[in-house]
Amino acid sequence: MYDIYCKTGIKVSFPIIADRNGQIARKYGMISNDISNTETVRNVFIIDEKGIIRTILIYPMNIGRFIPEIIRIVQALQMADCSKGSTAANWMPGQPVIVSPPKTFEELQQREESINKKRNGITWYLSFKEPDKKCEEKINLNKEIEECKTKENLRDEYI
Repeated sequence: MYDIYCKTGIKVSFPIIADRNGQIARKYGMISNDISNTETVRNVFIIDEKGIIRTILIYPMNIGRFIPEIIRIVQALQMADCSKGSTAANWMPGQPVIVSPPKTFEELQQREESINKKRNGITWYLSFKEPDKKCEEKINLNKEIEECKTKENLRDEYI
C-alpha cells in the first residue's frame, strides 16, 4: 500500500489482506486449476456495505482489469439502489434509469398513460426516468471519473 502511495500519490482506503496459503482464494473460486494450482486469476469482487457480493468480474491472468468499467459498475449499483430502478445495458452516469415494472394491472394502465404523455418509454415494462439529483450527488459521478482519468495519467508516467 505504501508503494502504491509513493508511486502514484493514491491512498488505498480499503483493506488489503494476505492469503499466504490460498485458503481465501480457493473459497472465492479465484484459483483456476486448468491454469495453475497456486496462481489466482484476476478477480474483482464488488461487495456492498452489508457484506453482500454484488458483482464478480474474472479476468484471465494475462489480461489487466479495466478500472473505468469497475467504477462505472459501482456507480450503476449505487444509482440503481438509490433510484429504486435499474440501469440499462451500456448505462453511463447521468443517463436515465429504468423504472421498475408495475405490480398491478392498474399501475400498468397508469404507466401506459404516462408513457403516452411524457414519451419516456417504449412499453409498460420498459420506461425511463431521469435520475434523482440526490442520487447523482450521492454517488459523486464526475469526481470519481476525473480521479480515475488522473490516476491513469499518473500510471502512464511510470510505464
